[in-house]
Formats: sequence, structure tokens, C-alpha cells
Amino acid sequence: MIPVKCTEKQRAAYTQAIIDQWKAATSDQVQRGRQWYVTAHEFAAEIAAGDTEKGAGVLAALSANKSWSENCRLARKAFIEGKASGHVRDALTKADRIMAGTDPSEVLPMHIKTGFFYVCIADPEHTDAVVIDRHAHDIAVSEVYGQRDRGLGAVGRYNELANCYRAAAQKIGEVPSKVQAVTWVAHIERK
Repeated sequence: MIPVKCTEKQRAAYTQAIIDQWKAATSDQVQRGRQWYVTAHEFAAEIAAGDTEKGAGVLAALSANKSWSENCRLARKAFIEGKASGHVRDALTKADRIMAGTDPSEVLPMHIKTGFFYVCIADPEHTDAVVIDRHAHDIAVSEVYGQRDRGLGAVGRYNELANCYRAAAQKIGEVPSKVQAVTWVAHIERK
């Protein structure tokens, strides 16, 4: 696990690893990564009858430990049936509260992945929000952790990595969520 408080040298290495993954992405991966949250935003609006924030909130609530395709399937099913299913109780309760009209920011943990996932889907051009999931972590530390704990529930560790993505985004000239999405696409499609 990386430290909760990193040195400047560690931060610089993590930021450079992110930039290197960006540079290693194919033009197709860059294009798809840049559109990832835009597409998710459109899907959120579609499943929630135009209420993008509600759709984004339910997607985020049901995202933990699910592939994107499964996440979409569960969220669509929740809106069709009027009740979330197929996940752990905490995720289902959050999704149901959001579908009932509670603001997602009152339900989701806004200081870690789930909350930032909601923000990035709701606003793909947000200038600060960045999702740090296991892939974003592994890209930054230049190591695939597999099933090992990354400790991303620790706000300090999460923020260290988020700040590295923000620094990489500034150097690249892109919003952080697009840098995260492009590098994520390149990382999961690596050969």
C-alpha cells in the first residue's frame, strides 16, 4: 500500500506514470476515454427519464465491485422495477433513496470513489473531480496489485492519488476525469 502522505518524489513518480500511460494510449483509446463520461452521462439521463443526476447517483451507488456492463444492467433494472437489486444492502439502500428523490450528494460518500464517480457522470467536464479506482491506483503506482488491498478507503491516500491525476491533467491540458478515463481504457486493454 502506498503511504497516506507521500513524498514529493513519490508524487512526481505517480504523476509521471499517469502521463506515461496517457502517452502509451492509442488514438482510439484516447478518443474513447475522452468520451467515456459523456457516454455515461447520456446513459444516466436515458435510464432516469432525463434526470441525469438521479441516474448518475444510482449508477454510482451500484458501482462498487461491478463491471461497467453489470453496473449499467443493475441501474437500468432498478429504474424499470422501481427498486434496486443484485448488490449488497448498503448499495441497494443508497440507490433506492436516490430513486426516491434524495439528492445523491446526501447519500453517497462524496470524499471517495463513489461520490466522485457520481460527479464525473453528472458533469463530464467537471474541472476537479477524478475517480480513483483500483485501475487508477495501479496506473499511478506502475504495478498491478491484483487482489491486494490498495487502501483507497483512506481519504488521505485517495487524495494523494487524485492530486497526482490532477497534476498530470494540468500537464496534459485536459480535465482530470478524462485523463483518468483515457488511462483506464489503455490500462484495461493492455496486452
